[in-house]
Amino acid sequence: MGGTRMKKMSRILFTVCVFTVSAPVVHAGGTEVFQTCVECHGASAEKSAMGKSQVIKGWSSSQIVDALNGYKAGTYGGPLKALMKVQADKLDAASIQDVAQYISGL
Repeated sequence: MGGTRMKKMSRILFTVCVFTVSAPVVHAGGTEVFQTCVECHGASAEKSAMGKSQVIKGWSSSQIVDALNGYKAGTYGGPLKALMKVQADKLDAASIQDVAQYISGL
């Protein structure tokens, strides 16, 4: 991995970790929750996050719910599993449902 790309990834991971320490589990609507996903997944969920994840555009709501719950439980994920667990841990069940509905409609 190139130096610049590694630095960018390190900054993203650091920011996520720092933010997570102070971020309680809250209910937020799907559009609001998805704004935290845009940098890695793209504005329309069309990107492979950091070139390592599946493109989530076109996924069903149930696929997204299963994936997010799996990240929370530590039972789902690949190279970005730890990063996504941090993100999913911030969401309550209603927020997961809302963001899944939002993404599945993109």
